[in-house]
Amino acid sequence: MIYSADSGSQVERPLFVTQVSAGFPSPADDYIELQLDLNKHLIQHPAATYFVRVTGDSMIHAGIHDGDLLIVDRSLEARDKNVIIANVDGELTVKRMKMADGKVYLVPENDRYQPQEITSDMSFEVWGVVTNVIHSL
Repeated sequence: MIYSADSGSQVERPLFVTQVSAGFPSPADDYIELQLDLNKHLIQHPAATYFVRVTGDSMIHAGIHDGDLLIVDRSLEARDKNVIIANVDGELTVKRMKMADGKVYLVPENDRYQPQEITSDMSFEVWGVVTNVIHSL
């Protein structure tokens, strides 16, 4: 499923200035100094941004799992090593783009899958660059 970004909404939540230790606990500060709007933090170009839900496991080593929500920016130029959403012969896929020797490859981040070379007889279009991944723990 593909969802458009709603740039008109504003949902600010508290942002604690104190960082959370991933090691041993430290005393917590009870002070909230900022408000954080995830739309402003995660979406750089609202008019060109959309969300898409992932199915499959070809990108697990990139931290992208089945059911994750991707934030995709269509205004960014796809570059070598970017994770992109591409339309290949009418099918949408999320892969890492690799450019080498004048060729374009879509590379999975799971050893169970093989890279795919994009050839001239294929229909290929980049639908955007993945900027963020949202998933539950």
